[in-house]
Amino acid sequence: MTVSYLAVLFADMAACVRFFSRMPLHKLNAADDPAALPDFSQISRAAPLAGAFVALPAAGLLLVLGATSLPSLVVAVMAAGVLTIVTGALHEDGLSDVADGFFGGATISRRLDIMKDSRIGAFGAIALVFAIGLKVALIAALLDRFGAADTALLIVTVEAFSRFLMVWQWHRLPLARPDGLGARFGKPSDAALRQCVLVMLVVLLPALLALPLQTIAVGIVIAVSASMSVAQVALSKINGSTGDVLGAIQQISGLGFLTGVLMVTV
Repeated sequence: MTVSYLAVLFADMAACVRFFSRMPLHKLNAADDPAALPDFSQISRAAPLAGAFVALPAAGLLLVLGATSLPSLVVAVMAAGVLTIVTGALHEDGLSDVADGFFGGATISRRLDIMKDSRIGAFGAIALVFAIGLKVALIAALLDRFGAADTALLIVTVEAFSRFLMVWQWHRLPLARPDGLGARFGKPSDAALRQCVLVMLVVLLPALLALPLQTIAVGIVIAVSASMSVAQVALSKINGSTGDVLGAIQQISGLGFLTGVLMVTV
């Protein structure tokens, strides 16, 4: 029996969701094998869809609590908490490891060793406090400016776009560790990246139709610049990418997108 392209794409999305989050997904269709090891040389094309899916609980919370009299800051704290819980703080952990390793080690080998250490240091703690605090402040500001519905849409869009940028940098950067995530599960192929771009354009369409174009455009520019900056620092510090670097790219580019959206007066 022939399996359709969409069935395979959604199976790839499910595989990405299982890897990058704590969300339990049963078998979606005939193309989906929950027991199979992920092959990111192919399934990475569905990363934006996975990001959008992972954001749905937080988006739903924003829609519900945004309609109440709760202060925006309270709703923002809860939404940021749900985002973190759903992913098991996977990308936040990557950000803290990168901060500890990049700024706590004097050599490439020492930086990589620090990044593998499960303990958190001062740089990592500061990075987490800054990132989570900024995310809460940005979501609260979005609620005040755009309302609950548009903020929920933006959160879904940002989680999708930041994972597209993660795949892009994963594809273009060399691997810093021969035994790391990229070596074990495969780097995104050229074909997977091209398809990831198309998937991202589809996911981006609702935000482009519902929100002012200039706000989305500035958000995209800042997010892309943030991902490029993290990638450049990774090249200078450890000569490439690791899973932690990819997590840091997702977190920082997502914050960049939200910041860019708020930089434009509408």
